[in-house]
Order: sequence, then C-alpha cells, then structure tokens
Amino acid sequence: MGGNTTEIVSIFSNNNYQTPMNDDADDDLVTETTEALTELSTNYVSPSPDQVLEIVLENILQFITARTDRNSVSLVCKSWYKADSLSRADLFIGNCYVVSPLRVINRFGKIKSLVLKGKPRFADFNLFPTNWGAHFTPWVSSFSSVYPLLEKICLKRISITDEDLALIAKSFVGFQELVLVCCEGFGTSGLSVIATNCRQLRVLELIESEVMDDGVDWVSCFPETGSTCLESLIFDCVDCFVNFEALEQLAVRSPSLRKLMLNRHISIRQLQRLMIRAPHLTHLGTGSFSNSDIVIQGDGGQELLSAFASSKSLICLSGFRDIVPEYLPAIYPVCANLTSLNFSYANIDTEQLKSVICYCHKLQTLWVLDSVCDEGLQAVAETCNDLRELRVFPMLAQEDVETPVSEVGLLAISEGCRKLRSILYFCQQMTNAAVVAMSKNCPELVVFRLCIMGRHRPDHLTGQPMDEGFGAIVKNCKKLTRLAVSGLLTDDAFRQIGEYGKLVRTLSVAFAGNSDTGLKFVLEGCPKLQKLEIRDSPFGDAALLAGLHHYYNMRFLWMSSCNLSLEGCKEVALRMPQLVVEVIRGVLDEERDELGNVEKLYLYRSLEGQRKDVPRFVTIL
Repeated sequence: MGGNTTEIVSIFSNNNYQTPMNDDADDDLVTETTEALTELSTNYVSPSPDQVLEIVLENILQFITARTDRNSVSLVCKSWYKADSLSRADLFIGNCYVVSPLRVINRFGKIKSLVLKGKPRFADFNLFPTNWGAHFTPWVSSFSSVYPLLEKICLKRISITDEDLALIAKSFVGFQELVLVCCEGFGTSGLSVIATNCRQLRVLELIESEVMDDGVDWVSCFPETGSTCLESLIFDCVDCFVNFEALEQLAVRSPSLRKLMLNRHISIRQLQRLMIRAPHLTHLGTGSFSNSDIVIQGDGGQELLSAFASSKSLICLSGFRDIVPEYLPAIYPVCANLTSLNFSYANIDTEQLKSVICYCHKLQTLWVLDSVCDEGLQAVAETCNDLRELRVFPMLAQEDVETPVSEVGLLAISEGCRKLRSILYFCQQMTNAAVVAMSKNCPELVVFRLCIMGRHRPDHLTGQPMDEGFGAIVKNCKKLTRLAVSGLLTDDAFRQIGEYGKLVRTLSVAFAGNSDTGLKFVLEGCPKLQKLEIRDSPFGDAALLAGLHHYYNMRFLWMSSCNLSLEGCKEVALRMPQLVVEVIRGVLDEERDELGNVEKLYLYRSLEGQRKDVPRFVTIL
C-alpha cells in the first residue's frame, strides 16, 4: 500500500509538474500518466480497515516515546497492543525476574534499546549476599540472535560476565551504547572486547561498578587509526592503571567526545594534557586531582589553570578523589558556567568549598561530603539560588559519630535555594522546625530523603518525635514522589504519609516506626506506591498482610531486620500466587532452622513464577 500510494502522490504532485515545452510533450505526458494509472489500478489491492488502522497507529506511536505512555497505549485494546508490539524500539524492565527473555521476544520484534535492572537499591548497603542472582547471561544469550539491530544496553545492579560482553560485541553489529551502573562480574578483558569490536561505539559508561583488573590494556584496544564515534567515556570506578598514551591518542581521535570521567590513577599533569587534547568537553571527571610526581615541577599549577581557562564548554565537573586542595583555584575559571558540581569524593572543608562555590551562580546540582559543615551549606544557600538537587553524604557512615551538618545547614538551604526539587541529607541531629521550614520554602520538592543516622532519634531540641516535620513534607510538597524517613517516628507520621502522599512511588524507612498500624496507613493510603524499602523497623506480620490488595501493583517490597515470621510470609505466598516471596538468609545462617523470624524478605510480582537460578541461601515460598 505504502509504495503505490507514494507513486500516485508523486504523479499528481504539483511540485513534480513540469510545464511542457510544446504540444507533443504535452501529449506524451498524458499518455504516460494514463498508462501508469492503468497499471496501478490493476495491481492495487485495497487494504482492509484493520490494516489501515494498524499502519496509522504504528506511525503515530513513533512519536510516543515515554514508557508510561506506551504502556497505557498498549492497554487500550488488542489492535493497539499489537501496534505497540510491532513498533516499540525502547524497552525498560525494572526487575529482571518480572518477565523472561522469551516472553519479551514473543511480544516485541524491533527492540533497539534495553534498560534492565536487577537487585533493589538496598543491595548497595551490602544487605544482599553475594551471588544472589540478577544475571545478564540469559538475556544476552536470547537476544543475540533475535535483535541484531540492538544499539543500546543499560544495566543497573546486574551481574554481567566477560563472556556476556563478548557476545554483545559479536552479535550486535551496530552497537553504540553500553552503560553499566552498580554492576559486577566483569573485568578489563571484557572491556577490551567491546573496545576492539564495537566500531560504532558512542557511549561507554562504567558507573560505580566493580571492574576486575585482568591485566589487560583495554584502552589500547580502541581503533588505532581514523576517528572514533566516542561521545562519552566514563571509567572513574575502574581501580587500575590505564595506558595513558593510548588514552591521550584516543581523545585526539574522538572529535565528538563530550563526556570524559577519569579514574584515580590519572594525575593532574595527565589531566591537563587530556583537556588540551579534548577542548570541547562538557562533562569532566578529574580523576585523582593530585600529582603523582614526588616533586611538583615548575608552574604546573599555572598550566592546569590555563587548561581550565581554555575549557569554555564545561558545565559538569566531578572526580577529585585524592584531592590536593592547593589545586582548587585551577577550576575557578569554569565555575561561572557550571550547572553540576560533584564533590562527593572530595574531603574539603568549609573554607575550601566557599572559595569555589562563590563563583557558581548557575549551579543546579551539587553533591558534597558533610566535611563542608553547616557553614559551607550556608555559603551554598547564599550563592546558588537556582539549585535543584543537593546531596550531602557522610564522611563516616556510623551511628555513634557526630556529623558536622545539622538542621542549621538544612534550614539555610531551604531559605536560599527555593527552586530545590531533590535533596538527600545525612546527619546525626535534626529538628521538626527545620523540616517544616523546608516544606514551606521548597514546595516543588519531588524527592526528599532525610537520613538521620542513629536509631529512633527525636527532634534534638524538643525531644519530640519527627512526626511534625515529615508530615509537613507530605502535606506541603504536592509533587512528592520519593520519600525516605528516619528518626523517632510514631504511627501518626505514617498516618500522614498515607493521607497526603498520594503521588509517592518510592518510600524508604530506616530505624523508624513503633507498631504495625503505621505501615498499614501507608499500604492503604498510597495508591501510587511502587517500591517500599524497610530496614531495622518493628513492623511484623500484621503490617505485611495489610498490603495484600496492593502488592500486585508494586515493583517490590524489601524488609530486613523487622519482626516478620516465616508463617506470615507463607500466608502472603499462599494468598498471592503470582507474587514471588523470597526469604533470604545470610551466609552464616544457612543452617538455621526455618522456624523463627525472617531476617530478609524480598517480594516482587512476576509473570514467570519462581526463578531458575535460586541460590541455596534463598527460599522461595
């Protein structure tokens, strides 16, 4: 149909009409047109109404890219479901055990981009035993022969092997993007295969992943001649030496390179040389930001300053892993244009932060350690009025160590950064008044994560529970979708979350709560809840059973060090057969009798039932 229609339009298009030079030419044109129409009318088969609808839908769906919108479209009716299956190119799977690769293959035929997630977030805190699962092998083995046009793979908390990487390089001839976030199981050998064989590679990003040092010079494996397609190269988590000469030449051969984030083995002098070779970078991870030479030669600091002064495109700066504070002035020339600054690996104090932040008037994202103190956050509040995201991490994540940030810094941020959308704040002490002030000063908050380290800590000035503060957040921040609570909380705090947190999709609870009633309020009152993470809280079987009506709509529930019994978990599994209910034991508890409390519970929906790669320390009920 499409080809015939195009021909007809071409024949009758005014744009294609040429004024005849004489009458003979006019007669020839009429004759040719008549013959063409006769041939088309003979061969043309009118499509059925269903075929017309499918074609129209497929063309329309090309413009709908948001996965939530595509999911909604596929639920309208069978024809829309089929059109989505035939046209969807981007696939997002939030839990690798929800569906099988075979089910994906049977539904979608043209996948070009895959985002796949494995373990839940609490795996980052060593709450999951090693070798729990989330392997990429079955996925790449199945996709390799079915989706030859696959271009992009993004994995998060997935175990991927060197053999998997080799299969990616071999199977997907036009492969362009590989992003591995918090992944494990692979090493420099696998990276070398990707670098050698993926000649159209645009993006290679290794973010907070564990990369084994196999002694392979993977950077040298990129093409040695001609220009590469690289736009982004991130390897700051690769804790081994790289061939700097090869890296420097790679930068020269990559004219499109815009993101470069280096590991701690790149010294300041090497950083300076790379910046000269790649003058158009927009995102830079500085590596160690220290000099590996025993003696700092000549005016090395001035040369670094010149390199930054020449980097007119930089808007995002990170790294600083082994920072020498004396070199900080070198970044002053780029601060005025920065929209993102990550000091989360930089042990800098208040004055050192002030010396930089006073130039950062356009900053929208800032990550820092609590070593900057309340005074440093006050300086941020005075300068960064356009700040949208702030994360304050602890230098020492221990319950009995006093932190140098408190309600003073939080209050200052709320007063000076009123466009704030997202905050993660670790501290040892907090007040309701400061949290209430933030809810009023920053009503556009979408993410509010307050982590009061220590168990059941109240408002440190009044001694009252933190109910008022968290209640104000869910009341006044109408767009809130992610919330993390901690400190001394009563059931009333959870009642308010259930009553006002109607858009909350992710809730994290640590060292908080005083009875099952609190969790019941949340499970019965938060209709959008997708991910619920709970650790070291007193919730038990009654609270767990209160969510039976909602678990099928959630991505997962994680509970550790709570008051769950095996019988309560079995009851959930019995009443909800499409849920996978995993009881996870620690390595030291493998021989423990099944009676008694459940230490870790991981509950998630699945269309496939029990997974096939269950380790012996996991029992699926």
